[in-house]
Amino acid sequence: MPLNIAVQMDPIASINPMGDSTFAMMLEAEARGHSLDYYTVGSLGLSGNTLSASVQPVKVYDKPKGEHFWLGEASRRDLAGYDVLLMRQDPPFDMNYITISHMLDRLHPKTFVVNPPTAVRNAPEKLLVMDYPELMPPTLITRDRALIQAFRKEHGNIIVKPLYGNGGAGVFFIEEGSHNLVSLLELFEQAFREPFMIQRYLPEVRQGDKRIIIIDGEPVAGLNRIPSDGEARSNMHVGGRPELSELTDREREICATIAPALKERDMIFVGIDVIGGYLTEINVTSPTGIREIKRFGGPDIAPMIWDAIEKRVK
Repeated sequence: MPLNIAVQMDPIASINPMGDSTFAMMLEAEARGHSLDYYTVGSLGLSGNTLSASVQPVKVYDKPKGEHFWLGEASRRDLAGYDVLLMRQDPPFDMNYITISHMLDRLHPKTFVVNPPTAVRNAPEKLLVMDYPELMPPTLITRDRALIQAFRKEHGNIIVKPLYGNGGAGVFFIEEGSHNLVSLLELFEQAFREPFMIQRYLPEVRQGDKRIIIIDGEPVAGLNRIPSDGEARSNMHVGGRPELSELTDREREICATIAPALKERDMIFVGIDVIGGYLTEINVTSPTGIREIKRFGGPDIAPMIWDAIEKRVK
């Protein structure tokens, strides 16, 4: 049965269609005969119990940027009239993101929101992962300089990153002999009100930071991201080189350990990050990587996502 789908995302003209997971999901929805409307979070409006947005009919084409979409005339619509809503705007996970999740709570589950807004709000990627210390490298979340200095003294090389960042932005590698830690903390204290995440540096990152896609609690593919020369970060946004990668026994063990929590929260589309057999993040807001996985010869994951969504809606 065709579904009426609303896609909440970043401006569609700005995305890279060759590497955008939301775009892949939209292509698959169209192929299944579903109808798509598009809007950005800035047009949301809540009046009483009615949540509306300025939506536009959208068609997508598997073509280069600039030729990849068509938009129809905008109109304001009650979002409760849709069968499915994809919450796919990128982080940062800030008060705006949290507020939007509260607004979408008024729709779910009658309008099925993917991933569920309450679950997303209560599972920030760098906090949910702390439920599994046995799977993680040594990690500290704090603003306290003394704690951070003691952690560095114990573990040597460390990574310092904002708690609610994304795409590798603001991630710093501080070597054991570096004198820049205090200066960096001063900058973080001015820029962020939240605690920071500090982790022991994993030299295995030179062999890659693997993004593992989990659909409906099951791992389906891994994309290893190799840092470029002179770069500690492996995110594709900052030049990481992606390559398809089979899952190891340890990585399957990690997926099996966290699967019950993902299923309990009804998280359909999740991406976890693993370095050297250690879990570092659980990404639930707007995971990426499915276009690259397919392009490198891996499975087509978008149909798996829609199979899971359609099963629930039916």
